[in-house]
Amino acid sequence: MITVVIPRSADSRGEELFKEFLQNPLIRKIIVLNAGDEWPLPPRCKALACDNPVSGRTWNALFSEVSTSYLLYCVRADVRIDPRAPDRLLAAIAATGAGMVYADYAELRDEALREHPLNDYQMGSIRDSFDFGPLILISTAAARRALRKCGELPPSRWAGWYNLRLKISTDRGIFHLPERLSVVTESGQAGARGTGKAGGDHFAYLDPQNRLFQKEMEEAATAHLKRIGAWLPPSFRDIPSSDRPFPVEASVVIPVRNRARTVADAVRSALAQRTDFPFNVIVEDNHSTDGTTAILADLADRHSTLKHIVPERHDLSIGGCWNEAVFSEICGRYAVQLDSDDIYQENDVLQRLVDTLRRENCALVVGSYTIVDANLKEIPPGLIDHREWTDENGRNNALRVNGLGAPRAFDTAVLRGIGFPNVGYGEDYAVALRLSREFRIGRIYESLYLCRRWEGNTDATLSVEQANRNDAYKDRLRTIEILARRRMNGVRGRSNIIRRPTGPAMR
Repeated sequence: MITVVIPRSADSRGEELFKEFLQNPLIRKIIVLNAGDEWPLPPRCKALACDNPVSGRTWNALFSEVSTSYLLYCVRADVRIDPRAPDRLLAAIAATGAGMVYADYAELRDEALREHPLNDYQMGSIRDSFDFGPLILISTAAARRALRKCGELPPSRWAGWYNLRLKISTDRGIFHLPERLSVVTESGQAGARGTGKAGGDHFAYLDPQNRLFQKEMEEAATAHLKRIGAWLPPSFRDIPSSDRPFPVEASVVIPVRNRARTVADAVRSALAQRTDFPFNVIVEDNHSTDGTTAILADLADRHSTLKHIVPERHDLSIGGCWNEAVFSEICGRYAVQLDSDDIYQENDVLQRLVDTLRRENCALVVGSYTIVDANLKEIPPGLIDHREWTDENGRNNALRVNGLGAPRAFDTAVLRGIGFPNVGYGEDYAVALRLSREFRIGRIYESLYLCRRWEGNTDATLSVEQANRNDAYKDRLRTIEILARRRMNGVRGRSNIIRRPTGPAMR
């Protein structure tokens, strides 16, 4: 009933995995993906030459080759499977009618077994970095039906697997079985590029060397959004005028909690800005306990434009601190972001951001930044400029990527109509998605900002569970946004395929 597809492994673990699979009576044969070189295979194993295990050409060839009801994609060869893994996956796909089923796994590290649970798939799980783990069972009938309805996979180098699972998801469910059915023997991510996590580095997907990869993924995601009626054309609302007076033209907003080591550098870089308009710096000090409060109080005594605020509430996360600043009477016409462990690169950053907001009729302008270490020395990949953003398709591609960049500058009147969610992760992404639904987002591609990567970062040492919560939250934001955009386009229902979506008329 099942054909196993597995990439070639040059070590003995691959041979052991073949034996484990072939001992199960559900497995008819194994297709080994390789680069065309010949090497001996056990009985019931066949080699398939391919350029890349996740390419469109590879997956088109697989579906012309496979004659079984199911295809079990084993993402990597250095994995040990539970003897009943195929049985459990088959039972789940049969019971649910899903097009795909995947399961949790564990990591074996220094003789210790560490559980690696995965997230449930949802409508908004369209990021190409979604982690399905090492074992994925696919209904060949569901896949072929999706390809008949949505078209054959383009002969892409990297986006074939990504394109396939998006097409399957338009017609059938993708089901997560929360059981550990395999063990990987190293600490890296179980998913291959375009299958699971797109590399272990936090910024790997933004590396300029990956731009061709990113372009393929954007094309696949855009086609998917068009199929489900969630794609928006590049038509935007004008920024509404505001009659409400503002005390200054711009405010630099710095939420902070326990950043005694870095906050003074951040504040000084804000105070050093040179502009042709009045501005202030609002620091929302979220009840720091490490000396941050004293540092800020001293700076506020010496700089009248620094507004050091300790909120009355004790239940605020980063988003809540932003709301405290943005909805206050001291906030300027434009609200400009600065994190408490980062600094503006030059003293004209605030001027450039505000000029762009004024000139381009934007609700939000996003700059570019350079990754540095704790001592402000540049580290790879260096400049992060989000060149994948375009005026024509940026608001759609934003649903695929994990962020839009920094620093960010907002029109305060528009921002007050939305507000930030009171969360400590993804609050900026939530607002950017919501704004992009209606308004134009401007971009500056030169580096304006030094972003520290150090042990104090909030995402420096996340557990698997916390990383999952963060990823699931952003997927939920995407789900909300996809549903909202479908409604704007007059589409009802969950995921029926829309052949020719049209975007809302905006002026």
